Amino acid sequence: MATATLTAPAIPARPADHMEPRRVIAFLTMVFGMFMAILDIQIVSASLTDIQAGLSASADEIPWVQTSYLVAEVIMIPLSGFLSRMLSTRVLFTIAAAGFTGASALCATATNIDQMIVYRAIQGFIGGGMIPSVFAAAFTIFPPSRRAVVTPMIGLVATMAPTIGPTIGGYISHAFSWHWLFLINVVPGVLVASAAWALIDFDKPNLGLFSKFDWWGLIGMGGFLGGLEYVLEEGPNHDWLQDQAVLVCAIVSATGAVLFFWRAFTAEEPIVDLKAFTNVNFAFGSIFSFVIGIGLYGLTYLYPIYLGRIRGYDSMMIGNALFVSGLAMFAAAPVSGVLSRKMDPRIMMMIGFLGFAAGTWQMTHMTADWDFWEIFVPQILRGASMMLCMVPISNIALGTLPPERLKNASGLFNLTRNLGGAVGLALINTVLVNRNAFHFARLSEHVQWGSAEAQTQLQNMTRNFETYSGMDAASAAISQLAGMVHQQAALMSFIDVFYLLTVLFASLALFVMLIRKPPESASGGGGGH
Repeated sequence: MATATLTAPAIPARPADHMEPRRVIAFLTMVFGMFMAILDIQIVSASLTDIQAGLSASADEIPWVQTSYLVAEVIMIPLSGFLSRMLSTRVLFTIAAAGFTGASALCATATNIDQMIVYRAIQGFIGGGMIPSVFAAAFTIFPPSRRAVVTPMIGLVATMAPTIGPTIGGYISHAFSWHWLFLINVVPGVLVASAAWALIDFDKPNLGLFSKFDWWGLIGMGGFLGGLEYVLEEGPNHDWLQDQAVLVCAIVSATGAVLFFWRAFTAEEPIVDLKAFTNVNFAFGSIFSFVIGIGLYGLTYLYPIYLGRIRGYDSMMIGNALFVSGLAMFAAAPVSGVLSRKMDPRIMMMIGFLGFAAGTWQMTHMTADWDFWEIFVPQILRGASMMLCMVPISNIALGTLPPERLKNASGLFNLTRNLGGAVGLALINTVLVNRNAFHFARLSEHVQWGSAEAQTQLQNMTRNFETYSGMDAASAAISQLAGMVHQQAALMSFIDVFYLLTVLFASLALFVMLIRKPPESASGGGGGH
């Protein structure tokens, strides 16, 4: 009698580019958390005057609302790679999101500047753990075929969040009060922390790493990066090493750097693994990320300063003007995703760098009358070019690394962008101050009492004041002429900075062709395996 053989129905194999819905939702949760952390770098920048008045702070104290956040965050970003391996992405991201939320609430309760500085430092340190985790997750859990969707998303958040920060901050402080700059994080932060704990399952903790934790390496890194960030933030405004605090921090940074690099190469489990830099593409990608930081944070700083000093814009008007760049980034994100699948990434980066240079070149023709529409096209070029650069840079830097190096490498990659921003702001501030003094001295030579042209101009202005007002016409005319000289000197110093940025990004467009073309199908950390 024949025996019937029962065979189980074949289970269709999942396509190679399948993405688990649970992981997609978890990743989107992480992206939103990163958006909150990066947004908070700049959200207070347009409202520092309101915070200063509310806390009765001095002009010297209020910049620390920004500086304390940046110093703490720049220490946490590279540290997050080790913590993620030790605790797992799930635990680290949940703690970071919950801690960031709690620190935001504390910032809203601050009654003096000392409390605000401490709470902002806590907020920056804990929140900094969310940023690199997103980049590492993107290249770990998603297959290469999905990169055209994932990389533009994180690139958009990383570049658009600091750009629209002043806009959102200006609206919130005008509509409510400065307290809501921080309270707005509470409900979303609770939701992000809860979703992260429930959904993230990318990896497992390795608690054995705690016994190998390199405390000396952490101390060295804290002194190195914290001191460096302080020097770069405060140096331009305090004549660099002539200021005692800047000098002390420079010494701390140099000493910390020696200790940090010594431990990085000798410790059994270094706090930051620098081996990722042996990958040529990662090394070049980090260099380009550094330069992107200069352009991203530099122009986010330059445009508001110009609109405030020269045009007299308030925070709301500045926010509205800067929103153009954010819209351009949003519109360019899907385009850059499509191009990343069809175009050599080096060509994309070249187009992006040249587009950025074209925008800054247009700004070298600026006058004191330039308004919203005159800076409209340069802002569009800036926003679109940033997205065209960011996507291929992320793919080149992280797309070919093995899974075990992705977490540390992601922290280093994000650190280079933040350090680029800090170095860029320091250089921009220094150039603005020095060139302003230079141009003022040169212009003053042409308005001396012996200048016939200056005398004619002064007489015409005096007659105008005599005609339309009853004040001391001669004094008013002299005051107005001095104001014109100061304004023109400031304007010319802005133009000098835009010239330097144009040369920098145009040079990078040529430098791009020196790197090797990455393979067509980068593994990207295992493609989710």
